[in-house]
Amino acid sequence: MTRLSTTKSSHSTPWLSRIVTLGTGSEIAGLLMLLAVVVLVFSLATDRFLTVPTFTSVAFQLPELGLLTLAMLIPILSGGLNLAITFTANICGLVLAWVLQANGGVEAGMPAFLLGGLAAVAVGALIGWVMGAAIAYTGAHPILVSLSMMIFLRGLGEFATRGGDISGFPDFVGMLGHGWFAGIPMPLWILIACVALWHLILNKTRLGLTIYMAGSNIEATRYSGIDTKRTIMLVYTLSGLMCGIAGILMLARFNSVRVGHGEAYLLITVLACFLGRVDPFGGFGRALPVALALLILQVISSGLNLLGANQHLATAMWGAFLIAVMVVRHIWAGRSVRRT
Repeated sequence: MTRLSTTKSSHSTPWLSRIVTLGTGSEIAGLLMLLAVVVLVFSLATDRFLTVPTFTSVAFQLPELGLLTLAMLIPILSGGLNLAITFTANICGLVLAWVLQANGGVEAGMPAFLLGGLAAVAVGALIGWVMGAAIAYTGAHPILVSLSMMIFLRGLGEFATRGGDISGFPDFVGMLGHGWFAGIPMPLWILIACVALWHLILNKTRLGLTIYMAGSNIEATRYSGIDTKRTIMLVYTLSGLMCGIAGILMLARFNSVRVGHGEAYLLITVLACFLGRVDPFGGFGRALPVALALLILQVISSGLNLLGANQHLATAMWGAFLIAVMVVRHIWAGRSVRRT
């Protein structure tokens, strides 16, 4: 698969755009075929699969996982990783919960919710900025930095909540997590908007180009005159900001917040990125194929639940599926090289 080069002339831009568009189109076509196969298999396995309740469940469960996957996507594209996404989202949810509790709890009004939401997103962005600064200025590996941040946030959250949860919010907060608008669940509207935002940033802005360049070859990007430290800091700031949005939605969906919620999502976000043809070493990947990969994984999860699969067995299957995806991608890449 063609990667973005670190230098390109104005004459080569149309050809590069055409190649990228063609590659994205083939990825989406392949994922649509996989989705069709998955739907066919589960529809034959149980007559409860192709029903309105099943697809309604998928529509409500997909967004929170989707937002966390978007938070993971940009760091991977830059050649890094953010292992702290779930605990960042939990801390952001706690910030919103504290603001609502301080303003009356169930009696809190919309101004308190807006203030708490802004605070939650700001805290998420701040956490991401700290990680980005540590990675950019110390040269520490993103896995080590994000793992350290994950441990810190988990301990901080457990200390602040004494291991319990916070609940009791206004009714309109629940509407954000369970309401409908124009026949589509509100959480799904939020995910669609965030996918569109990520697509715009990655494909239509200078920052998006520098993210791909840094993921392809950060040293060459630095020598080309681009401030790679600033790019890395923006990458993790955006990741933290998306975690903040995910934390708000998780609070609205479950009407409570606790540290550790969604820990199992971490594996699935990485799996979704790889299934969506994101290069694990950075430099290549798109938001739309990743969103489609998320849909496939959520459909598989719902199908397994309908079949009564054990939760631990399902977790084991995610790991096996991740290994299978990497093996298939390796074989496919080898065939492409031989054809070239």
